[in-house]
Amino acid sequence: MLEKEFEKLYYKFRNNYCKNLFSSVNEDKDSLSPTESYCVEVIFLLNRPTVRQFANYVNISQPNATYRISNLIEKGYVRKVLSLEDRREYFLEVTDKFSKNYGMNASYNAELMATIRENFTKEEIETMEKLLKKLNDIMV
Repeated sequence: MLEKEFEKLYYKFRNNYCKNLFSSVNEDKDSLSPTESYCVEVIFLLNRPTVRQFANYVNISQPNATYRISNLIEKGYVRKVLSLEDRREYFLEVTDKFSKNYGMNASYNAELMATIRENFTKEEIETMEKLLKKLNDIMV
């Protein structure tokens, strides 16, 4: 029962992600393809990765990663920031342009939180918060 309910919840989050991923695709030259959207989101979630860290995470070659990152930079979604410790290395950061588009997921989460607050007691919310914190702590 737990597995099934968790899976249903997970799929609802994934469904929202996919809906947003494909709704942002249009004919504009600065529009991101679904693959580019995924790449920029990975850069965001890795929190300032290097090109090598990004390439390793998505399991692609470093030249392929460099090509994809160059396209994201050209479209204005990612920037390279020179490392102060090692001037040969760059960190990847998302730009405000990405953050603005990423807000679609944030608004979904805000709506969900409002619905939770309307439908659950204070005690249930506190229990949910404790359980989610434990779950976050054990997830790799």
